Amino acid sequence: MQITDHVYSTHIQEDPNAYGAMHPGGTQIYFVGNPAGRMVMIDSGEPYRAWTQQILAYWHELARPTIDAILITHGHGDHIGGLDRLQETFDCPVRCHPKLAPRLQHILGGDSVSPLSAREVITTGDGATLRPLFTPGHEEDHVCYFLRPDRVLFSGDNLLGNSSSSVRDLKLYLNSLTRMAKTRPQVVCPGHGSTIIRGEPRIRQQIAHRQAREAQVIDALASGAATVDEIVSAVYPRNLRKSLRNAAARNVQTHLEKLRQDGQVAEQAATYTLSE
Repeated sequence: MQITDHVYSTHIQEDPNAYGAMHPGGTQIYFVGNPAGRMVMIDSGEPYRAWTQQILAYWHELARPTIDAILITHGHGDHIGGLDRLQETFDCPVRCHPKLAPRLQHILGGDSVSPLSAREVITTGDGATLRPLFTPGHEEDHVCYFLRPDRVLFSGDNLLGNSSSSVRDLKLYLNSLTRMAKTRPQVVCPGHGSTIIRGEPRIRQQIAHRQAREAQVIDALASGAATVDEIVSAVYPRNLRKSLRNAAARNVQTHLEKLRQDGQVAEQAATYTLSE
């Protein structure tokens, strides 16, 4: 599927009753550049053979352009799976956050991994430029990529098309969302879910959503909730799917950690006594 002049995507559908429950709308793997010449690819999906075969089939559909690099948004397994097979096929360097580079180098061997610089510009085969943005929050090694000519932001897992992202460090994440919004993207291409039109308003909506959730957590604490599970029950819908409850708990935990960093919440360690 062609999204803009320089952006193409193959959509991988996932089973919503299994691991796909975490990725409503499936996964998208992007090819950026000129199919008649040279392109880069963003992320490599899960390690399943069928996923790699679909990616390679789409590459053939694009008339097998030269792949100058595989750009990685972050080191989660559903974004670097099959990377060894694809890198070997394309015979190209892998670019990633410096914190992820040693791990990928260990996986791939040789000298195929090259860490990104925060100030560099990546040029595709037809002259379109991609700028890496170091955007920690979902993960500490997270990178977004901004395609200036098309005003497209590849958001990895920092912004999803059909759901909210899980977050490791909320304070960093909100700072990263603000940086992403400053690029003023017209289109956001997420790692999972549907393509987002009117990208900048959607990013700012996500910032407002996180701020509103923080207010809900504070209200829950003020009403007597004292554990993560109690806060989840207070702020999330009663019909929340069991498969999503752990993710909800992790999100609540990140809000509590941010509030602790801000001096608004005090954490009390558990104590133990012998039973009589």
